[in-house]
Amino acid sequence: MNILKNIIAIAMVLLITISCKNETKPEVKTIEVATETATKELDPNATYAKAEFTIDGMTCAIGCAKTIEKNIAKMEGVKSATVDFDRKLAMVEYNDAKVTPTSLEETVTKVADIYKVSDMKTVEGFSTK
Repeated sequence: MNILKNIIAIAMVLLITISCKNETKPEVKTIEVATETATKELDPNATYAKAEFTIDGMTCAIGCAKTIEKNIAKMEGVKSATVDFDRKLAMVEYNDAKVTPTSLEETVTKVADIYKVSDMKTVEGFSTK
């Protein structure tokens, strides 16, 4: 009789253990990611100027030139920014009421101390060569 009670007790424990599986369902989370291609609102009444300047100290097209280009493009009042690594040339179109040549230079030098801006000039159109 004792053996039968032990077998029943073991069977009950096994039955409880097997039937009480801790099944968890995967948790789904939605994460919003900011994109770099967010559109800026441009002032249609603003006067936009174009500036070209040389940037010395860049050592690569992706790490240096693209980083500088992104930082300039993020500035409030900048319509467009292009940094040509091969020519060491930055071409920026900006709202002259919000951006100054000095603020452009400060943005470049804040990326890294090794970058030096020179030959800053306002142009009618960007150079192609």
